[in-house]
Amino acid sequence: MRALLSGKTARRALRPVVDLIDQRIDQRVERRVAPLRHRQRPLELLLDGTGRGPSRLPAQVHLDRLVGELEQLTGDRAGAERNVAQSFRLLIALESLGVGRIAGGTMNICGKLSAVPLLDPPNDDVLEIGTLYGMFGAAMIRMLERAGRDPRLTIVDPLAGLQLQPGTTEGADPTGTPVRGAAVRTNLALAGEAGAAARIQRGFSGDPDVRTAVADRAYGVIIVDGDHSAPGVAADLAWAEEIAAPGAIVVLDDFGHAKWPGIKEAFEKHMAGDTRLRFLGQAANSGFLRAD
Repeated sequence: MRALLSGKTARRALRPVVDLIDQRIDQRVERRVAPLRHRQRPLELLLDGTGRGPSRLPAQVHLDRLVGELEQLTGDRAGAERNVAQSFRLLIALESLGVGRIAGGTMNICGKLSAVPLLDPPNDDVLEIGTLYGMFGAAMIRMLERAGRDPRLTIVDPLAGLQLQPGTTEGADPTGTPVRGAAVRTNLALAGEAGAAARIQRGFSGDPDVRTAVADRAYGVIIVDGDHSAPGVAADLAWAEEIAAPGAIVVLDDFGHAKWPGIKEAFEKHMAGDTRLRFLGQAANSGFLRAD
């Protein structure tokens, strides 16, 4: 009997029956799984890349790596864990409520937002070179306020309708929102009084008139996230030397990112010369320096 059932003829004869059983099983599984899938999709819409480009669904391994990098950078494990959790929630909240998006990957954004308060800048004046929609500036205000600071934000950006980078052709933003001053102001308003009081200087950071307009103070935090070419980063680092307060934190965005080799090229050339900047370390494609 066993030999009969195991023969080729028997297997061919039984195949339609087996296929029918498999089909019935698949249908039952689908009936049970489909409602779960439909309930999961609304949650995914809060976190996936639809309408913003990068997904906000980090794997646990990426979160753990970021906490470890921040601990090495700041020496504060508990603070790193706390700030990563808070900055991630803040990122989701601002992109849900705001206009446009925050540029960059999730770990890159959370790394910058987490590190700056832990590095204890010498004053609360913040200069952001390159803002896109102003949402990162609003997030930085919130993270500094959580650390008991009173941030005063200055933004320099051309606000040219789309994200500009030399050597690249940028199409419409995945959010469908033009990069303009009204969007920046809307997003800064989400940070309350400090956001509403932020200064916006429209133009390029290499423009002498732009520099003169915002060089009325020594900044405790300078975020270099504008022109990613080697000449552009070199010019911004040279400017940071002039306007950074003693002990200031200078953040180089996309540091070590394979897409933007000019950033590290400009950094290495700058650090080989006469400089008051010291390299502190790196976390999630951001380099951190302190001015002497």
